[in-house]
Amino acid sequence: MQPWARGFNPLGIEKTHDNNQASPLDIPQKTTVSLCACLTKPLEGLAERGGLHLPSDALSIVHNPMNALRWFLPNLAGLMILTANGVFAQAPARAAPIQSGQGHPFVCTDYTQGKVFIVSKEGRVVWEYDGVTNCNDIWALPNGNLLFDTGHGVREVTRDKKVVFDYESTSEIYACQRLANGNTFVGECNSGRLLELDPAGKIVKEVRLLPEGSNGGHAYLRNARRLDNGHYLVAHYGLQVVREYDARGRLVREIPAAGGPHSAIRLPNGNTLISCADGKGGSRVFEIDPADRIVWEVRNGDLPGISLKFMAGLQRLPNGNSVMANWLGHNQFGRAPHLIEVTPDKNVVWTFSDFKTIRTISSVQLLDVPGDATRGDILH
Repeated sequence: MQPWARGFNPLGIEKTHDNNQASPLDIPQKTTVSLCACLTKPLEGLAERGGLHLPSDALSIVHNPMNALRWFLPNLAGLMILTANGVFAQAPARAAPIQSGQGHPFVCTDYTQGKVFIVSKEGRVVWEYDGVTNCNDIWALPNGNLLFDTGHGVREVTRDKKVVFDYESTSEIYACQRLANGNTFVGECNSGRLLELDPAGKIVKEVRLLPEGSNGGHAYLRNARRLDNGHYLVAHYGLQVVREYDARGRLVREIPAAGGPHSAIRLPNGNTLISCADGKGGSRVFEIDPADRIVWEVRNGDLPGISLKFMAGLQRLPNGNSVMANWLGHNQFGRAPHLIEVTPDKNVVWTFSDFKTIRTISSVQLLDVPGDATRGDILH
Protein backbone atom coordinates (compact mmCIF):
# COMPACT_ATOMS: atom_id res chain seq x y z
CA MET A 1 0.00 0.00 0.00
CA GLN A 2 1.32 3.44 -0.91
CA PRO A 3 1.98 5.90 1.96
CA TRP A 4 -0.44 8.44 0.53
CA ALA A 5 -3.15 5.77 0.61
CA ARG A 6 -2.48 4.78 4.22
CA GLY A 7 -2.79 8.35 5.39
CA PHE A 8 -6.03 9.24 3.64
CA ASN A 9 -8.45 10.08 6.48
CA PRO A 10 -9.40 13.76 6.26
CA LEU A 11 -11.96 13.55 9.08
CA GLY A 12 -9.56 11.88 11.48
CA ILE A 13 -11.96 9.00 12.13
CA GLU A 14 -10.26 6.27 14.13
CA LYS A 15 -10.25 2.95 12.31
CA THR A 16 -10.34 0.13 14.88
CA HIS A 17 -12.01 -3.27 14.81
CA ASP A 18 -12.31 -5.63 17.75
CA ASN A 19 -12.71 -9.38 17.39
CA ASN A 20 -16.52 -9.14 17.33
CA GLN A 21 -16.71 -6.53 14.56
CA ALA A 22 -16.89 -7.42 10.89
CA SER A 23 -13.94 -6.30 8.86
CA PRO A 24 -14.76 -4.13 5.86
CA LEU A 25 -13.29 -6.91 3.78
CA ASP A 26 -16.11 -9.22 4.94
CA ILE A 27 -18.76 -7.14 3.17
CA PRO A 28 -20.12 -8.90 0.04
CA GLN A 29 -18.42 -7.93 -3.21
CA LYS A 30 -21.71 -6.75 -4.76
CA THR A 31 -21.89 -4.10 -2.06
CA THR A 32 -18.30 -3.04 -2.60
CA VAL A 33 -18.83 -2.63 -6.32
CA SER A 34 -21.78 -0.33 -5.66
CA LEU A 35 -19.67 1.61 -3.19
CA CYS A 36 -16.95 2.02 -5.82
CA ALA A 37 -19.43 3.50 -8.25
CA CYS A 38 -20.74 5.91 -5.62
CA LEU A 39 -17.26 7.12 -4.65
CA THR A 40 -15.71 7.56 -8.08
CA LYS A 41 -17.19 10.93 -9.03
CA PRO A 42 -16.91 12.52 -5.56
CA LEU A 43 -13.26 11.48 -5.29
CA GLU A 44 -12.49 12.81 -8.77
CA GLY A 45 -14.16 16.07 -7.85
CA LEU A 46 -12.22 16.42 -4.63
CA ALA A 47 -8.91 15.67 -6.37
CA GLU A 48 -9.59 18.13 -9.19
CA ARG A 49 -10.58 20.89 -6.78
CA GLY A 50 -7.19 20.53 -5.12
CA GLY A 51 -8.47 19.07 -1.88
CA LEU A 52 -6.21 16.06 -2.34
CA HIS A 53 -2.76 15.92 -3.87
CA LEU A 54 -2.73 12.30 -5.01
CA PRO A 55 -0.91 10.61 -7.88
CA SER A 56 -3.13 10.31 -10.92
CA ASP A 57 -3.43 6.56 -10.51
CA ALA A 58 -4.91 7.04 -7.04
CA LEU A 59 -8.35 7.32 -8.63
CA SER A 60 -8.05 3.75 -9.83
CA ILE A 61 -8.33 2.40 -6.30
CA VAL A 62 -12.05 3.13 -6.24
CA HIS A 63 -12.46 0.56 -9.00
CA ASN A 64 -10.96 -2.17 -6.84
CA PRO A 65 -13.60 -3.30 -4.35
CA MET A 66 -11.22 -4.44 -1.64
CA ASN A 67 -9.07 -1.34 -1.83
CA ALA A 68 -12.13 0.90 -1.86
CA LEU A 69 -13.28 -0.43 1.48
CA ARG A 70 -9.83 -0.53 3.03
CA TRP A 71 -9.10 3.10 2.22
CA PHE A 72 -12.40 4.96 1.89
CA LEU A 73 -15.07 3.28 4.02
CA PRO A 74 -13.89 5.06 7.19
CA ASN A 75 -14.36 8.35 5.33
CA LEU A 76 -17.69 7.61 3.68
CA ALA A 77 -19.64 9.86 6.03
CA GLY A 78 -17.27 12.74 5.45
CA LEU A 79 -17.43 12.32 1.69
CA MET A 80 -21.23 12.34 1.82
CA ILE A 81 -21.21 15.56 3.85
CA LEU A 82 -18.79 17.21 1.45
CA THR A 83 -20.93 16.14 -1.49
CA ALA A 84 -24.06 17.53 0.14
CA ASN A 85 -22.30 20.84 0.76
CA GLY A 86 -21.41 21.17 -2.91
CA VAL A 87 -17.67 20.78 -2.52
CA PHE A 88 -17.56 18.60 -5.64
CA ALA A 89 -19.66 20.87 -7.80
CA GLN A 90 -18.24 22.61 -10.87
CA ALA A 91 -14.86 20.91 -10.79
CA PRO A 92 -12.45 22.32 -13.38
CA ALA A 93 -11.35 20.14 -16.29
CA ARG A 94 -7.70 19.99 -15.18
CA ALA A 95 -6.26 19.76 -11.69
CA ALA A 96 -3.62 22.29 -10.68
CA PRO A 97 -0.10 20.88 -10.95
CA ILE A 98 1.93 20.76 -7.80
CA GLN A 99 4.83 23.18 -7.38
CA SER A 100 6.96 24.08 -4.43
CA GLY A 101 9.17 27.14 -4.33
CA GLN A 102 9.55 29.76 -7.05
CA GLY A 103 8.43 28.38 -10.38
CA HIS A 104 10.13 28.77 -13.76
CA PRO A 105 8.78 28.78 -17.30
CA PHE A 106 10.31 25.86 -19.15
CA VAL A 107 10.18 23.59 -22.17
CA CYS A 108 10.41 19.82 -21.76
CA THR A 109 10.07 16.50 -23.52
CA ASP A 110 7.72 13.75 -22.37
CA TYR A 111 9.39 10.52 -23.51
CA THR A 112 6.47 8.26 -22.64
CA GLN A 113 3.70 10.26 -24.30
CA GLY A 114 5.83 11.45 -27.21
CA LYS A 115 5.06 15.11 -26.53
CA VAL A 116 6.82 18.44 -26.11
CA PHE A 117 5.44 20.95 -23.61
CA ILE A 118 5.93 24.59 -22.78
CA VAL A 119 4.97 25.27 -19.17
CA SER A 120 4.43 28.68 -17.56
CA LYS A 121 6.11 29.78 -14.34
CA GLU A 122 2.76 29.13 -12.64
CA GLY A 123 3.06 25.48 -13.66
CA ARG A 124 0.43 25.46 -16.43
CA VAL A 125 0.95 23.80 -19.80
CA VAL A 126 0.53 26.59 -22.37
CA TRP A 127 1.72 24.81 -25.52
CA GLU A 128 2.19 21.24 -26.64
CA TYR A 129 3.33 19.29 -29.68
CA ASP A 130 2.72 15.57 -30.06
CA GLY A 131 3.61 12.70 -32.32
CA VAL A 132 7.31 12.65 -31.39
CA THR A 133 7.85 9.14 -30.06
CA ASN A 134 10.56 8.75 -27.42
CA CYS A 135 11.57 12.42 -27.52
CA ASN A 136 14.55 12.77 -25.25
CA ASP A 137 16.41 16.04 -25.93
CA ILE A 138 15.19 19.60 -26.52
CA TRP A 139 16.49 23.13 -27.08
CA ALA A 140 14.71 26.48 -27.04
CA LEU A 141 16.50 28.41 -29.79
CA PRO A 142 17.17 32.17 -29.88
CA ASN A 143 14.57 32.60 -32.66
CA GLY A 144 11.88 31.11 -30.43
CA ASN A 145 11.74 27.80 -32.28
CA LEU A 146 12.13 24.45 -30.57
CA LEU A 147 14.63 21.78 -31.63
CA PHE A 148 14.06 18.22 -30.41
CA ASP A 149 14.57 14.60 -31.31
CA THR A 150 11.66 12.50 -32.57
CA GLY A 151 12.82 8.99 -31.72
CA HIS A 152 14.30 8.36 -35.18
CA GLY A 153 14.95 11.94 -36.21
CA VAL A 154 15.45 15.58 -35.27
CA ARG A 155 12.93 18.35 -35.90
CA GLU A 156 12.74 22.12 -35.51
CA VAL A 157 9.29 23.71 -35.24
CA THR A 158 8.02 27.25 -34.83
CA ARG A 159 5.62 28.19 -32.07
CA ASP A 160 2.78 27.88 -34.61
CA LYS A 161 4.02 24.30 -35.20
CA LYS A 162 5.44 24.81 -38.66
CA VAL A 163 8.28 22.37 -39.37
CA VAL A 164 11.39 24.23 -40.58
CA PHE A 165 14.00 21.47 -40.16
CA ASP A 166 13.47 17.72 -40.26
CA TYR A 167 16.00 14.89 -40.34
CA GLU A 168 15.00 11.23 -40.36
CA SER A 169 17.13 8.13 -39.77
CA THR A 170 16.75 4.38 -39.45
CA SER A 171 18.70 4.65 -36.18
CA GLU A 172 17.20 5.64 -32.86
CA ILE A 173 18.17 9.22 -31.97
CA TYR A 174 18.25 10.66 -28.46
CA ALA A 175 20.61 13.64 -28.81
CA CYS A 176 20.56 16.87 -30.82
CA GLN A 177 22.09 20.35 -30.62
CA ARG A 178 22.02 23.50 -32.75
CA LEU A 179 25.55 24.79 -33.31
CA ALA A 180 26.73 28.40 -33.56
CA ASN A 181 27.40 28.05 -37.31
CA GLY A 182 23.75 27.08 -37.94
CA ASN A 183 24.46 23.39 -38.39
CA THR A 184 22.76 20.75 -36.26
CA PHE A 185 24.58 18.08 -34.27
CA VAL A 186 22.87 14.68 -34.05
CA GLY A 187 23.86 11.62 -32.02
CA GLU A 188 22.59 8.39 -33.57
CA CYS A 189 22.20 5.60 -31.00
CA ASN A 190 22.17 2.30 -32.91
CA SER A 191 24.63 3.31 -35.62
CA GLY A 192 26.99 5.08 -33.23
CA ARG A 193 27.30 8.00 -35.65
CA LEU A 194 27.94 11.59 -34.57
CA LEU A 195 26.69 13.84 -37.35
CA GLU A 196 26.70 17.49 -38.27
CA LEU A 197 23.96 18.54 -40.70
CA ASP A 198 23.66 21.78 -42.63
CA PRO A 199 20.36 23.75 -42.56
CA ALA A 200 19.12 21.71 -45.54
CA GLY A 201 19.68 18.45 -43.62
CA LYS A 202 22.74 17.39 -45.62
CA ILE A 203 25.45 15.54 -43.68
CA VAL A 204 28.58 17.72 -43.68
CA LYS A 205 30.52 15.71 -41.08
CA GLU A 206 30.32 12.13 -39.84
CA VAL A 207 32.21 10.51 -36.98
CA ARG A 208 31.72 6.78 -36.45
CA LEU A 209 32.06 5.39 -32.95
CA LEU A 210 31.16 1.92 -34.22
CA PRO A 211 32.24 0.10 -37.39
CA GLU A 212 29.97 0.68 -40.35
CA GLY A 213 27.09 -1.80 -40.36
CA SER A 214 27.27 -2.36 -36.58
CA ASN A 215 24.24 -1.95 -34.35
CA GLY A 216 25.00 -0.68 -30.86
CA GLY A 217 21.43 -1.37 -29.76
CA HIS A 218 18.84 0.68 -27.93
CA ALA A 219 21.08 1.45 -24.93
CA TYR A 220 24.30 2.45 -26.69
CA LEU A 221 23.93 6.24 -26.58
CA ARG A 222 21.70 8.76 -24.86
CA ASN A 223 22.62 12.42 -24.52
CA ALA A 224 25.59 13.78 -26.48
CA ARG A 225 27.07 17.24 -27.02
CA ARG A 226 29.56 18.81 -29.37
CA LEU A 227 31.99 20.88 -27.27
CA ASP A 228 33.48 24.27 -28.11
CA ASN A 229 36.85 22.68 -28.86
CA GLY A 230 35.31 20.36 -31.44
CA HIS A 231 35.32 17.34 -29.15
CA TYR A 232 32.23 15.26 -28.40
CA LEU A 233 30.87 14.37 -24.97
CA VAL A 234 28.79 11.19 -25.14
CA ALA A 235 26.70 9.44 -22.48
CA HIS A 236 27.01 5.71 -23.20
CA TYR A 237 24.00 4.55 -21.21
CA GLY A 238 24.39 0.80 -21.64
CA LEU A 239 28.17 0.86 -21.15
CA GLN A 240 27.78 2.94 -17.95
CA VAL A 241 30.46 5.43 -18.98
CA VAL A 242 30.70 8.98 -20.32
CA ARG A 243 33.33 9.31 -23.02
CA GLU A 244 34.97 12.33 -24.58
CA TYR A 245 36.10 11.92 -28.18
CA ASP A 246 38.21 14.27 -30.25
CA ALA A 247 37.03 15.72 -33.54
CA ARG A 248 38.03 12.54 -35.37
CA GLY A 249 36.32 10.19 -32.91
CA ARG A 250 39.41 9.11 -30.97
CA LEU A 251 38.84 8.46 -27.27
CA VAL A 252 40.50 11.06 -25.03
CA ARG A 253 38.74 10.46 -21.71
CA GLU A 254 36.40 7.99 -20.03
CA ILE A 255 34.35 8.69 -16.87
CA PRO A 256 32.66 5.77 -15.06
CA ALA A 257 28.96 6.45 -14.45
CA ALA A 258 27.33 3.58 -12.57
CA GLY A 259 23.63 3.16 -13.15
CA GLY A 260 23.90 4.32 -16.76
CA PRO A 261 24.54 7.96 -17.73
CA HIS A 262 21.73 9.84 -19.45
CA SER A 263 23.10 13.38 -19.76
CA ALA A 264 26.50 15.06 -19.55
CA ILE A 265 27.34 18.78 -19.57
CA ARG A 266 30.79 20.34 -19.83
CA LEU A 267 30.81 23.32 -17.46
CA PRO A 268 32.79 26.55 -18.00
CA ASN A 269 35.24 25.59 -15.22
CA GLY A 270 36.15 22.40 -17.07
CA ASN A 271 34.14 20.11 -14.79
CA THR A 272 31.54 17.72 -16.15
CA LEU A 273 28.01 17.36 -14.76
CA ILE A 274 26.51 13.90 -15.25
CA SER A 275 23.10 12.37 -14.50
CA CYS A 276 22.72 8.64 -13.95
CA ALA A 277 19.76 6.38 -14.50
CA ASP A 278 18.22 3.87 -12.11
CA GLY A 279 20.60 0.95 -12.52
CA LYS A 280 22.76 -0.32 -9.66
CA GLY A 281 24.73 2.57 -8.17
CA GLY A 282 22.68 5.15 -10.08
CA SER A 283 19.78 7.51 -9.29
CA ARG A 284 22.26 10.34 -8.79
CA VAL A 285 23.80 13.46 -10.34
CA PHE A 286 27.47 14.25 -9.89
CA GLU A 287 30.07 16.82 -10.94
CA ILE A 288 33.58 15.63 -11.66
CA ASP A 289 36.71 17.71 -12.27
CA PRO A 290 39.39 17.14 -14.95
CA ALA A 291 41.42 15.10 -12.45
CA ASP A 292 38.46 12.69 -12.03
CA ARG A 293 37.63 13.89 -8.52
CA ILE A 294 33.92 14.14 -7.68
CA VAL A 295 33.45 17.66 -6.35
CA TRP A 296 29.65 17.63 -5.98
CA GLU A 297 27.02 14.94 -5.89
CA VAL A 298 23.38 14.39 -4.98
CA ARG A 299 22.19 10.84 -4.44
CA ASN A 300 18.87 9.23 -3.69
CA GLY A 301 18.29 9.81 0.02
CA ASP A 302 20.09 13.17 0.14
CA LEU A 303 16.92 15.25 -0.34
CA PRO A 304 14.42 14.83 2.51
CA GLY A 305 11.05 13.60 1.28
CA ILE A 306 12.15 13.37 -2.37
CA SER A 307 13.15 10.21 -4.19
CA LEU A 308 15.59 10.31 -7.07
CA LYS A 309 14.63 7.81 -9.75
CA PHE A 310 16.06 7.71 -13.28
CA MET A 311 17.95 11.01 -13.43
CA ALA A 312 17.74 12.35 -16.97
CA GLY A 313 17.98 15.90 -18.38
CA LEU A 314 20.01 18.56 -16.59
CA GLN A 315 20.61 22.30 -16.54
CA ARG A 316 23.19 24.19 -14.47
CA LEU A 317 21.93 27.71 -13.74
CA PRO A 318 24.01 30.92 -13.52
CA ASN A 319 23.52 31.00 -9.73
CA GLY A 320 25.05 27.54 -9.38
CA ASN A 321 21.79 25.70 -8.84
CA SER A 322 21.09 22.50 -10.76
CA VAL A 323 17.74 21.61 -12.33
CA MET A 324 17.28 17.87 -12.67
CA ALA A 325 14.69 15.90 -14.63
CA ASN A 326 13.52 12.95 -12.53
CA TRP A 327 12.33 10.51 -15.21
CA LEU A 328 9.45 8.47 -13.77
CA GLY A 329 9.38 5.52 -16.12
CA HIS A 330 10.12 1.93 -15.10
CA ASN A 331 6.93 1.83 -12.97
CA GLN A 332 7.80 4.95 -10.94
CA PHE A 333 5.08 7.28 -12.24
CA GLY A 334 3.59 9.47 -9.52
CA ARG A 335 6.18 8.51 -6.91
CA ALA A 336 8.42 11.60 -7.07
CA PRO A 337 8.51 15.11 -8.59
CA HIS A 338 9.14 15.50 -12.30
CA LEU A 339 11.64 18.33 -11.82
CA ILE A 340 13.87 19.30 -8.91
CA GLU A 341 16.05 22.38 -8.44
CA VAL A 342 18.79 22.12 -5.82
CA THR A 343 21.40 24.56 -4.57
CA PRO A 344 25.10 23.67 -4.31
CA ASP A 345 24.36 22.93 -0.64
CA LYS A 346 21.65 20.47 -1.77
CA ASN A 347 18.73 22.53 -0.54
CA VAL A 348 15.62 22.01 -2.66
CA VAL A 349 14.27 25.37 -3.84
CA TRP A 350 11.79 24.20 -6.49
CA THR A 351 9.90 21.07 -7.48
CA PHE A 352 7.36 20.54 -10.23
CA SER A 353 4.84 17.74 -10.76
CA ASP A 354 1.85 17.51 -13.06
CA PHE A 355 0.77 13.89 -13.05
CA LYS A 356 -2.46 14.67 -14.85
CA THR A 357 -0.85 16.10 -18.00
CA ILE A 358 2.75 14.88 -18.08
CA ARG A 359 4.09 11.36 -17.68
CA THR A 360 7.90 11.31 -17.88
CA ILE A 361 10.14 14.36 -18.36
CA SER A 362 13.37 13.34 -20.08
CA SER A 363 14.83 16.76 -20.96
CA VAL A 364 14.23 20.29 -19.69
CA GLN A 365 15.39 23.82 -20.45
CA LEU A 366 14.31 26.81 -18.37
CA LEU A 367 13.04 29.78 -20.35
CA ASP A 368 13.93 32.47 -17.80
CA VAL A 369 17.70 31.98 -18.15
CA PRO A 370 19.23 34.57 -20.52
CA GLY A 371 21.67 33.59 -23.22
CA ASP A 372 22.09 32.07 -26.66
CA ALA A 373 21.62 28.31 -26.58
CA THR A 374 23.67 27.91 -29.77
CA ARG A 375 26.76 29.58 -28.27
CA GLY A 376 27.09 27.69 -25.02
CA ASP A 377 25.29 30.22 -22.84
CA ILE A 378 22.73 27.63 -21.72
CA LEU A 379 24.33 24.75 -19.81
CA HIS A 380 21.88 22.05 -20.72
